[in-house]
Amino acid sequence: MSALLSSPTLAAIALLAAACQPATDEAVSATQITETPMTNPVVHFEIPVTDMDRALAFYEAVFELELDRRETDGYDMAFFPRADGQYGASGALAQGDVYRPAKTGVILYFDVTDIDAVIARAASRGAKVLYPKKNIGEAGFVA
Repeated sequence: MSALLSSPTLAAIALLAAACQPATDEAVSATQITETPMTNPVVHFEIPVTDMDRALAFYEAVFELELDRRETDGYDMAFFPRADGQYGASGALAQGDVYRPAKTGVILYFDVTDIDAVIARAASRGAKVLYPKKNIGEAGFVA
C-alpha cells in the first residue's frame, strides 16, 4: 500500500486531517506540506470487477501493459503501473464485497498512443464500443 502514497497524496491526507481539527496557531499551511501545486488532484482510482482473472487478462491485453496483482486490505487487486513523483492518476482493478461493477457512474479516460489499435484489441476480447471514436480537436480522439 505504501507505493500508492506519493507526496501529493500525503498532502491531501494531511489537509483532510487538518480540516477536521480546530484551528490553532500550530496549523500547517498547504504550502508547508507540498512545494508543488496540486494541479491534478486525483491520484488513485479503483475499477470494480467480479472476475479478476478475466479483467486482468482483458486490461493487460488491451493496453499492452502488466498489472501488479496482490491482496490489499483483504481485497484482490491488480495495480496499473504508476510513475511516482509524476502528476496524474493510476489505479487498480479491485474485487471484493464492497466493489460492485456498474454501467453508470464515473468514467475513466486512458491516454493511449493509438486509439484505433486499443479499440481493435478491446473488440477482439469481446468489448463493445459504447461511444464511437470522435475527434475532440487538439486533445485528439475519444471513444
